[in-house]
Parts: sequence; structure tokens; C-alpha cells
Amino acid sequence: MAVRLTPKSSADRIIGVIEDGPHGAALKAAVTAAPVDGKANAALIRLLAHHFDVAPRDLSIVGGASSRHKLVEFVGDPAALTRQIEQRLAACPIPG
Repeated sequence: MAVRLTPKSSADRIIGVIEDGPHGAALKAAVTAAPVDGKANAALIRLLAHHFDVAPRDLSIVGGASSRHKLVEFVGDPAALTRQIEQRLAACPIPG
């Protein structure tokens, strides 16, 4: 899953699905943690795990660890994860 992360935000939250220029569609998320020593990445993993109702150990950042543009991998049954993610994303707003 492509994610556009904003660190040092006022709250940990999923903002919505955005069109992220050359990166295509991405989930826009914000965390209060600073991008220091992997703290923002760890906060993102916790946020996504909570939002998508999966264990944090089943998520990993496989691209963009030091960038705002991240690629997050979910581990598990692909069909079940796809249904679960699509249901949760359908409830996400599209920022205007």
C-alpha cells in the first residue's frame, strides 16, 4: 500500500485517499511522532494496524523508510486482506 506520511502532526490519523502525483493513489496519514530514529515509521505501523485491524507484526515498510512516500507491505491471506482493506478504505474521505 502506498502511503503519504506527514510526521509531527497534531494527531495520529488517517486523512484519506489522495492522488499523489507521479506516485499514483496513496493513503494520506499523519502521526505526532517526529521523523527521528524511525519513530514516525513505528507510529505509522501502529496507526495502520489499528485502522485496518491487523497485528503490527503483519505490517512492514518495504520502501521509502526515510521519505514521506512509503510503501507498506501487509502479511496474511491476500483475499481476506484485500476485502478488509477495501472496506476500510471505502470509509476514508477523499480530501479536497
